Amino acid sequence: MAGILDSVNQRTQLVGQNRLELLLFRLKGRQRFGINVFKVREVLQCPPLTAMPKSNSYVRGVAHIRGQTISVIDMSLAVGGPPIEDIKNCFVIIAEYNRSVQGFLVGAVERIVNMNWERIMPPPSGAGRYSYVTAVTEIEEELVEILDVEKILNEICPINTEVSEEIVADGEMQKDLGERIVFIADDSAVARNQVKRALEPLGVQTELAKNGKEALIRLKEIAEVDCQNDITERVGLLISDVEMPEMDGYTLTAEIKADPKLAPLHVILHTSLSGVFNQAMIEKVGADDFIAKFNPDELASAVKKWVHCD
Repeated sequence: MAGILDSVNQRTQLVGQNRLELLLFRLKGRQRFGINVFKVREVLQCPPLTAMPKSNSYVRGVAHIRGQTISVIDMSLAVGGPPIEDIKNCFVIIAEYNRSVQGFLVGAVERIVNMNWERIMPPPSGAGRYSYVTAVTEIEEELVEILDVEKILNEICPINTEVSEEIVADGEMQKDLGERIVFIADDSAVARNQVKRALEPLGVQTELAKNGKEALIRLKEIAEVDCQNDITERVGLLISDVEMPEMDGYTLTAEIKADPKLAPLHVILHTSLSGVFNQAMIEKVGADDFIAKFNPDELASAVKKWVHCD
């Protein structure tokens, strides 16, 4: 797997172009899956794993990699499939999500493909196997599924969404917002609800969208129908994920800043892409802030800061 991942700096050129690079892999069988290369630190042959007592059943063990102890999650088990067998001949994708590093055990790793987010579509509606999928696409006439890793990680170790009492007791945010809402765009239902639950004790009204395209359409509709001057009459802030089907958060931000009625809206990018994000990306698309998922106090404090700036 040496050489499969190039310099991250090259991939920053994709920012604002509504493009991404997917690392393709398989679990068991022919079905292909994809993970955004921005999330991936490295790919390696599965090292020896040490079982840990009372660990989650999805965790096959821990590995010592480059001086760090990393949990290795069987991705087939995590999405309701059978365990991956013969792990010494399988691979581990080392990735950073939500301020922590995990290893994802997969059956095989293929290659990297460069795609436009417009080709990444929301999954079919309904439950079943798609309950762990945030998006799908087609490559070489085969379906590729993009897994909801945030849902998997939350099932293994649920995230605390409670905001500290001193922030809740402040009461300033509700006064600054008035009747305005905070708009949330995220393709993961788990992530959307985490943000909503964190803001509810602060008296914040929210509206949710499943991707950047849906958010942009709705924001334009609000600005046109409900606002005389600009969107900030009805929407106090946008909190947007980065990775979303059809339109990513970078492109959504750039589209907002290019529209006179939407441009005054403050945008916080709230993403699990914590490991490789840098200030240049924020400046390139015109976002106001970046917060790595998920710390409820940091999120609430940032919301308070930017709502108060109006």
